[in-house]
Amino acid sequence: MILAILKMIGCLALLMFGMKTMSEGLQKLTGGHLRAVLGTMTKHRVGGLLTGTFVTAAVQSSTATTVMTVSFVNAGLLTLKQAIPVIMGANIGTTATAWIMSIFGFQFNMSSFVWPIFGLGIALSYVRKNGVRSFGEFIFGFAFMFLGLTTLRENAVAMDLAHNETIINFFATTGGWGIFSTLLFLLLGGILTMCVQSSAAIMAITLILCSSGVLPIYQGIALVMGENIGTTVTSNLAALSASTQARRAALAHMLFNVFGVIWVLIIFNPFVNMVCNVVGFDPTFVPQSQEEIAQAGVRVTYALSGFHTAFNLCNVLLLIWFIKPMEKLICKIIREKEDGEDFRIKFISGGLMSTAELSLFEARKEINLFVEKTQKMFHMIPELLRMTNEDEFSKLFARIEKYEGISDSFEIEIGNYLNKVSEGRLSPESKTALQCMLREISEIESIGDACFNMARVINRKFKSEEDFTEEQYSRIDGMVKLCDQMLEQMKAVVEGQPNVNPKSIMTLEFEVNDYRKMLKELNVDDINAQRYSYQMGVHYMDLINDFEKMGDYVVNVVEAHVNHKLVLNHSDQRY
Repeated sequence: MILAILKMIGCLALLMFGMKTMSEGLQKLTGGHLRAVLGTMTKHRVGGLLTGTFVTAAVQSSTATTVMTVSFVNAGLLTLKQAIPVIMGANIGTTATAWIMSIFGFQFNMSSFVWPIFGLGIALSYVRKNGVRSFGEFIFGFAFMFLGLTTLRENAVAMDLAHNETIINFFATTGGWGIFSTLLFLLLGGILTMCVQSSAAIMAITLILCSSGVLPIYQGIALVMGENIGTTVTSNLAALSASTQARRAALAHMLFNVFGVIWVLIIFNPFVNMVCNVVGFDPTFVPQSQEEIAQAGVRVTYALSGFHTAFNLCNVLLLIWFIKPMEKLICKIIREKEDGEDFRIKFISGGLMSTAELSLFEARKEINLFVEKTQKMFHMIPELLRMTNEDEFSKLFARIEKYEGISDSFEIEIGNYLNKVSEGRLSPESKTALQCMLREISEIESIGDACFNMARVINRKFKSEEDFTEEQYSRIDGMVKLCDQMLEQMKAVVEGQPNVNPKSIMTLEFEVNDYRKMLKELNVDDINAQRYSYQMGVHYMDLINDFEKMGDYVVNVVEAHVNHKLVLNHSDQRY
């Protein structure tokens, strides 16, 4: 018995690996096209609903769709109101997986077709053209998924669960508890989904148990409802440490499914019977011959898949008209927090079913946030420079020092995350893009170091008995203005804003270098003319040199990002 259970676990692992590989292959195959669709076709609730359904059915992962949607909300490309229909659509799209399993995994004997598909997938994987190679990876994952499903089903048949007295007595006893029986299996489905982190994997087990005749249809459907709740609990737990918008999107997903479960429980038996009648399955029918048992086994999988689809479709039809009230309720439950003084990771996440290609998209959003916070750190420098109150100066200097320390930690966190991503299956273009992203975060952190060095120079000047002259302050303001323009241009380039020419940053860099050279010569003349002391001249030029170094780091960030975009554009053209 223990060996059989271990076999079942191994088959489940094959199934999950196949789904993950298939999803990764599809994401590589589509390049950035699905993300573009998701970002542009969500202006209306119907468009958002159809987009969420299409994207999820295409990549076979509601998690991928939800993560991309949350990232767009955080980036300000979508509002929460626009994101909710996409999440609803993702719930409909994910039902395609159950239908694929029911039709191909139970209607046909896939064991005869799996091995040729493996061969085709491997052959395509060796083709140099990336689009064909990614399609080969998808085929390979497809074969793995059905190998796992087929062996899982064969193992269940070998265990003869339909004649196992212990299991039969358990389902018979719990089946007589009425509504409490439904609630028990609903809870069980939720817990199993949270443990495995894949509702599709638990759906496969449910299909096999019901098709073998050991699990009654009503308890099986209760498991399916529990799977819908379990998958939202996982996303909400993952979002606990994320941004406010991410937690709101995760809560929207949970409220949608919880509401659906509540109204289905109220009309549970009539609703299940209606779905069974539509697919041609009689829940009260007791098959006698082997042929009838086989037919009933296939029909019950259609009933489960049909319920899964009907449940989500009806839920969408009920709630699609109440998106605005849902948004208000969610915003009241999770209120907006004031901008904190940390660089907390907001976008990058993990999980058994996350994919390497999607992780790069999440990391890009995190780098955008890093740029935004570093720019905020720079804006503290002119404020610190003009301060005269000792207490206020000490507080702001400590704040800048804190930003510098957390900036270092932020670089390490993103770097470690990208290193983990590099261990996954990435296309050659994505590997090159990952290297560019690693260089970007290193140079952005250097900008933070330059800002802190400026603060240290200002601190040394503040502790001395002298001050800069008004002319020095005016010249420093000119340098601040140039560097601020460079940072603003860098932010626009990194975020991918339209009509931004990276060459304009090089022009600003030349201006910074020329301005520094001019100020260096003027500094010598001013010291000779005794307009200020030599020590003030040292502090002054140290500050100017740090501005110039920061300009170099900004150029390095832009160069790394431009190389990254060139790689991805080349990839899209090849697809």
